[in-house]
Amino acid sequence: MNIKKIISAMIVLTAALSVFSGCAANEKASSDDKLSIVTTIFPEYDWTREILGDNADNVGLTMLLDNGIDLHSYQPTADDIIKISDCDLFIYVGGESDGWVDDVLKNSTNKDMKVVDLLDVLGDNVKNEEVVEGMQEEAEEHGEENEEEKDEHVWLSLKNAEVLCNAIADALEEIDPDNKDGYAENASAYIAKLSALDKDYSEAVSNSARKTILFGDRFPFRYMADDYGLTYYAAFAGCSAETEASFETISFLAKKTDELELPCVLAIEGAKHDIAETIVQNTALKNQKILTMDSMQAVTSEDIKSGVTYLAIMEKNLSVLKETLN
Repeated sequence: MNIKKIISAMIVLTAALSVFSGCAANEKASSDDKLSIVTTIFPEYDWTREILGDNADNVGLTMLLDNGIDLHSYQPTADDIIKISDCDLFIYVGGESDGWVDDVLKNSTNKDMKVVDLLDVLGDNVKNEEVVEGMQEEAEEHGEENEEEKDEHVWLSLKNAEVLCNAIADALEEIDPDNKDGYAENASAYIAKLSALDKDYSEAVSNSARKTILFGDRFPFRYMADDYGLTYYAAFAGCSAETEASFETISFLAKKTDELELPCVLAIEGAKHDIAETIVQNTALKNQKILTMDSMQAVTSEDIKSGVTYLAIMEKNLSVLKETLN
């Protein structure tokens, strides 16, 4: 068991003891006339908000990862676990990073809770993390071989988003049958927008001069790349914890940028793009743009208040993709 799993287990145990010793109230965190829904990450939160529509004001909707910490670094607090234990609907990704959830659900006394596990919903459509040519492999931990793990970034596929929104709508209809017609209508309208944007992506890639993208960063966009037949190169896999790229990785990516005459080196959201900058400085021309694609792993509650939405981010990513491929 790695350190992260041990820490998660300790936090879950501490929270469970708090609940059972009476430190947590037995009542729901929200008032009895309000449904309580807990989501882990932004895409789940935004999809749920869209499907709730006008009924969102009658629901207590929580996003746990609301301060910019991404899924791979998150550790639940005792308060987070209590919120989950008290909710009517809990939505989470379900990968290695959510390994703590099993213990939370097992220790919960709330048997009426509805749970949506994104990876479980997608089933055989979930992909494993892969290491492509030139990518730096994860360092082995304590001499042990790294186990194959699922690629958790399923929300970055618009096709997956359609399936997942249907599952969330079904769950809402089950826990709140009085409003099921509204939820079904909202879901249908929102999925139509997802489908239209998916078509825009397909057309953009079909009409592009290139079909390859290169990331001087982690690569959480494998689902997107596979959806539209894109080839990719990257410094690290999407769930990698590595932060320093080797000389060999930098050299390979710089040479590949030259070979394919790529106009851009991509990175994910964040203040520093050191690896991408180093790759550019090691190319022959040293004039490639560094562009950012947003994997939605750092969206905060303040971003939500300012109007950030899943569709808006995916539209912006499409603009970046168009520039990168042409």
